[in-house]
Amino acid sequence: MKDFDEYIEKFEKIMKKYKIPRSKWTPQDEVVYSPKDPFRVPPKEAEELRFKALKYSFAHHYKNNTFYNKLCKEKGIKPDDIKKPSDLTKIPLIPDKFFKDYPEDGKSFAMWLSNIYTGKLPEIYIKKRNPKTEDVIDDFNTSGLTVTLSSGTSGRHTFIPRDADTIRRASYSIAKNVVSMLYPFWEYNMTMYKQTDPSGTNLWVGKSGAVITEIVKEARVGTKIKITPKMVRLSMGGARNFIERIESKIIRSIAKRHREKMIDDFINLLEEMEKRGTKLGLIVQPSFMNMIMKVLERRGLSFDFSENGAMLTGGGWKISENERIPHKEYRERVGKYLSIPEERILDVYGMVECNTGMIQCPEGHYLHIPYTQIYPMVLDENLEPKGYGEVGRFAFLEVTASSYPSFIITGDEVKLLEHCPVCDRPGPVLEPEIKRAKGEEVRGCAEEMRRLFSISED
Repeated sequence: MKDFDEYIEKFEKIMKKYKIPRSKWTPQDEVVYSPKDPFRVPPKEAEELRFKALKYSFAHHYKNNTFYNKLCKEKGIKPDDIKKPSDLTKIPLIPDKFFKDYPEDGKSFAMWLSNIYTGKLPEIYIKKRNPKTEDVIDDFNTSGLTVTLSSGTSGRHTFIPRDADTIRRASYSIAKNVVSMLYPFWEYNMTMYKQTDPSGTNLWVGKSGAVITEIVKEARVGTKIKITPKMVRLSMGGARNFIERIESKIIRSIAKRHREKMIDDFINLLEEMEKRGTKLGLIVQPSFMNMIMKVLERRGLSFDFSENGAMLTGGGWKISENERIPHKEYRERVGKYLSIPEERILDVYGMVECNTGMIQCPEGHYLHIPYTQIYPMVLDENLEPKGYGEVGRFAFLEVTASSYPSFIITGDEVKLLEHCPVCDRPGPVLEPEIKRAKGEEVRGCAEEMRRLFSISED
């Protein structure tokens, strides 16, 4: 693996600013920074690293998070009860809906954010006398924290506060997951296109993927408009009064014009990059690429990126209000119009409550879990753990978040396998097609972006 060692050595130099100094490492840092390839850690070594980190993380949140301490005491669980790996299932889980249960009033919202934060908050000054949610987020962000958000079809946001170390670990982890799985395609001298500009949004899909554009020499960005929580809410059908309904119509009109420009700019980029013959990586949502491919079909255009193209998609396989595109069909369409081979069209699965991401392998498109960082579970209807090979609700214990407890029950229905049935990477995987559990709203940053920029076509 000499070539891979040199490959990762280059990556490490580029990512230096995201590495917490080794002298300050906790077990949370060790699981992120020590593995050379996050998907090829020997299982016994990975289990030892993960158990040590989860014990540390659980104790940290138990001692320093008011609401989580109360939850643990109600469940009768304390850090001393976690003595061996099989005890990890005792760690109390938080339903993802909890992070949507916040007050609408700005001052009360600020207090709610303070209460779900683990540790001592930096000094935060709320500038306005009667702040709105957006004002509070801006004031928290200027204090050194990052308030990230996602939502669902109801327009109700999920808010997660992240401190600097949590963001560093997330950025490093997500970038290394991508680079390791794309080996040997990734090169520093390539061009990367990202659909959303992270500086213009607090959406986690924008913030978490920002690092990918930093590990290449040239980055292009699609949308550069500032996407506020209110814009997201209105695009998701959350208008509360007549004035907001008018604002929603204006947003739709702006979004339509912006979408048309994005499509033209994207096609111009494809033409430019095909002529240059350099490598191009695309970070897009499937609904956006579906629009692009419809335009290419109408214009009779196609491109050849069989040697120089790769694509990462960010979940959200709903392409209209009533249509969901299967992964394989999507890859075949991309192959038809861009000639990117299937092994370089990979989906990343994540959520705002999780501080890293899972990514498909090129060989079989199973979603590989960075298993030093995540203890995955599938739960039955009583929220009790099931075994491998079973379908159920996805839950996880994620070790790297220090500003909030990332021990989550999701609304997703998955099938968890102990090993990938196609490739030789040793860790657990999820089957590619993930669905929302019955009764759960469609949610996620990709759904918000789809609604915001596709709404006039629905």
